[in-house]
Amino acid sequence: MDTLIVGGGPAGAAAAIGLARGGRSPLILERQREGADPLCGGFLSWTTIAALERLGVHVDDLGGHRIDRMKMFAGNRSASARLPAPAVGISRRRLDASLLARAELEGAAVERGVAASHFDDGEIATTDGAALRFDTMVLATGKHELRGLARPAPEGERMVGLRWRLGASRRLHEILANTIEIHCFRGGYAGLVMQEETANLCLAVSRHRLAEESSAEALLLALSRECPALEARLSACSGLGERQAIANMPYGWRARSSLPHVYRVGDQAGVIPSLAGEGLAIALVSGGLAARAILQGRATDAFQPDLAHRLRRPFRVAGAVTDLACRPDGARMIVALANLSPAIPNLAARLARVRQA
Repeated sequence: MDTLIVGGGPAGAAAAIGLARGGRSPLILERQREGADPLCGGFLSWTTIAALERLGVHVDDLGGHRIDRMKMFAGNRSASARLPAPAVGISRRRLDASLLARAELEGAAVERGVAASHFDDGEIATTDGAALRFDTMVLATGKHELRGLARPAPEGERMVGLRWRLGASRRLHEILANTIEIHCFRGGYAGLVMQEETANLCLAVSRHRLAEESSAEALLLALSRECPALEARLSACSGLGERQAIANMPYGWRARSSLPHVYRVGDQAGVIPSLAGEGLAIALVSGGLAARAILQGRATDAFQPDLAHRLRRPFRVAGAVTDLACRPDGARMIVALANLSPAIPNLAARLARVRQA
């Protein structure tokens, strides 16, 4: 097999598009038969939008919500600032479907409903019993691990991702118009943004804080008491959707090496704290860079450390801001600085962007 791409999310699709444009015939294995709606992502930064346009996916055609302002809350305090450039809120279901359709249009093959179960001795075993050998593989499984190629266990405090979709009443539409909100609390933060006809509420919370409550729902109730603005949004919604969760997110981790012929991209190359809103851009850019490296014959021992170096600055900036945001005193300091000068959060947002390919 020419090139096998394990995972049909943004990183895998971007790699497939680049390879197909270069004359290769990549095969994508996508474990979901129908369009999935992953927990993470859904905020398209201006760098994400630029990367999508280069891939032939036009954001204006996707029907997302334009975002030009960020609001941050820390207890009873808040700050607001314009983003450096317009962004878009959209569901991963819609985005991923558009990217896979583009990959197929460019000439990539997509096998849906086929999951890789493990990697062993240069071979991928699938859940339907097949054994696939390949010349080159792009590992693009997102936050899901592939046995035999799993990322190292995160050190220090581990984070859990939680997501609820909020039914968007007229009032909630008005509150969130053109805005992404960040609600800081002890041990984590929540992001809230409109996506199609619902509002997407995503939490990153430490396992220690989550363990203090009896359940994720109990945590949400506790946060509604701690965070008045978040409680107002929950009260304004027309219904709370089913909770989704993902554990042990290794925020800050970057792959500095990889096995020969296995190119790590997206969250399998590095996991930036979600507060930065740059995970999708990193997925798209890293997928494109992997395609270029493969077409140029650049080995993984050159590609992987180069990608890790490219991600160093945005990861450091996002990590520093996240460490502050997860502490009440740190979150209050961020809000105070943002109120002192809106240029400060604007600068932090710029520094947390990945350099384009």
